[in-house]
Amino acid sequence: MTYPINNFLSIKNAIQAIFIISFQTLALVLFTVSNSYAQVSDYPKKPVTLVVGFTPGGISDVLARALAFRLSAQMGQQVIVENKPGAGTMIAAEYIAKAAPDGYILFVQDMSTHAINVGLYKNIPYDPVKDFSHISLVAVSPLMLVVNPTLKISQLSEFIKYAKEHKNSLAFSSSGNGTIPHLTAESFNQSIGIEAIHIPYKGSVASTQAVLANDVAYTFSSMPPALSNVKAGKLVALGVTSLKRVASAKNVPTVSEAGIPGFDFDLYSGVLGPKGMPDALIQKIHYELGVAVKSPEMQAIFETIGAEPMTNSSREFLIHNTNEIAKLVKVVKAAKIQVN
Repeated sequence: MTYPINNFLSIKNAIQAIFIISFQTLALVLFTVSNSYAQVSDYPKKPVTLVVGFTPGGISDVLARALAFRLSAQMGQQVIVENKPGAGTMIAAEYIAKAAPDGYILFVQDMSTHAINVGLYKNIPYDPVKDFSHISLVAVSPLMLVVNPTLKISQLSEFIKYAKEHKNSLAFSSSGNGTIPHLTAESFNQSIGIEAIHIPYKGSVASTQAVLANDVAYTFSSMPPALSNVKAGKLVALGVTSLKRVASAKNVPTVSEAGIPGFDFDLYSGVLGPKGMPDALIQKIHYELGVAVKSPEMQAIFETIGAEPMTNSSREFLIHNTNEIAKLVKVVKAAKIQVN
């Protein structure tokens, strides 16, 4: 069988075109990889900022400062913490979402920004999934139910009885309307069949101080401010909200084992960046975070504040946040929580 010469020329031209396109594609890929490598090979070459959406003293702030100290030593550049509280952490989150995706402004976030707020607010100025680069989880921590010693209560069962007897005048504090301590308390109230008065404060420290001052009867506090006051005898711990006890407070039962089976509310912390961060840069920061949380210094700090260190891949963190949105939006709706 014979073919016209024009057919052979067409085939030849097509093959040449394929090689040219393939070469151009390969060159583009190599340029992209080389550019990404250059971007991370000298990272960081200036100070890095970890943004926290809460006031100083809470679990996110304490974790961020511990990470900043360790990462500064590892990476040879200063890592600083900047607190941007307000609007249920949305001020900080929006700031991150609009930042340059160069790895120099990162967000130590928790479930408020990327799960609870989706159920609380109709108009969030950012997409909690698409507007961020997910780097890794770094810690998970329970909350601690604490009361003032003047109540003369030492067990959860006693407090439940007291709460039911004073349900028309009982007040509790939280670190803010719609925060995880607020949701946890509302879920607790529903479990024991009471409706208590919610008094929101700006942060866990102020919320815990309200119990110290006897302005409210109880609060579900993040671990750092609760632990220090419990150890000083200024507050009484009745339970932690995880399904297992924490090493830093081994004598404190879980709420689940002390009277409300299955009660489980954990506060997780992770590190996000603005959307558009190169994969190589995400992996570089992920590696540094992994080294940091596994260090003996960080392990000791985690135990002191009642947190458990953990890391996961960028994709796993993305899936985790997506699942938390679905779960906690239901909690917000069930508790009928509204923001002013």
